[in-house]
Amino acid sequence: MSYGRFIVMCIAVVSIGLCLCFSGLAESGQQAAEMSPDSSATPWWVWPLVLFVVTFVLGIAAVLGGVGGGVLFVPIIGGFFPFHLDFVRGAGLLVALAGALAAGPGLLKKGMADLRLAIPVAVIASSCAIVGAMIGLALPANVIQTALGITILGIVAIMLIAKKSEYPDVKQADALSTALRINGIYHEVSTGQEVNWKVHRTPQGLATFIIIGVMAGMFGLGAGWANVPVLNLLMGAPLKVSVATSKFLLSITDASAAWIYVNNGAVLPMMVVPSIIGIMLGSIVGVRILAKTKPTAIRYMVICLLLFAGTRALLKGLAIWK
Repeated sequence: MSYGRFIVMCIAVVSIGLCLCFSGLAESGQQAAEMSPDSSATPWWVWPLVLFVVTFVLGIAAVLGGVGGGVLFVPIIGGFFPFHLDFVRGAGLLVALAGALAAGPGLLKKGMADLRLAIPVAVIASSCAIVGAMIGLALPANVIQTALGITILGIVAIMLIAKKSEYPDVKQADALSTALRINGIYHEVSTGQEVNWKVHRTPQGLATFIIIGVMAGMFGLGAGWANVPVLNLLMGAPLKVSVATSKFLLSITDASAAWIYVNNGAVLPMMVVPSIIGIMLGSIVGVRILAKTKPTAIRYMVICLLLFAGTRALLKGLAIWK
């Protein structure tokens, strides 16, 4: 067995094992709290430590699988930990925001992220993310949990069927993108060429970001899984520009939604601090492992993890698997 496959198997087994283990701990803790309201079976310091360990593993898996940490964080922490879903979503937005803020300035400096593409999208997505956050905090937790499960399973389907195009064939820019001057040139290091790009189907793309923004705010998910296909496949931006612009876009969209959770007291430092540290350190390790693993194997490992977490969230919301 190759070194890369061994690492993939270890991450998959540890991730699912930790989820099941902490699910049992959460249930036993809840039962103990019901039997003895004045005391808790689990010391308070255990949960930050456990969050750090789990998010460290998630940070590795997120980098290797090419997904945002928030997409893995919310369904797994919300499904297997005894935290209210509002706090999990608030922490998930800040986790995704931390990663975006770390990468955004560098991508802009290198000319990969494009401001003219990002700004109109950001205005729409961030406004809708605020609305989504308000809706999410107003709805019952079981409704959000059920909708989250359906959304995660939808993300799995998108990851399975979505294709990517390095340089989409855009024959002519549409009137809106021309008026907004959404086009550019970036230097492709791998080939040493200057790539001229433009976009089309801009009205359809901007309309799609209304839905993406609402979902990002409602579920506390980083929306990179949706941003990239829309920018790349629908609007026709090159893949690297789409990925870089999506990362920069998250720093605006997630910040807008996060303030709603902060203002409503749905952000716990005990959850956010160890989660961000764990995700960041895991991402650093994931980058080092990435060169020694096969992307296909990693991708399917992440898909299986999301499928497991999405099913858990759906069944928990329907009160079938408590």
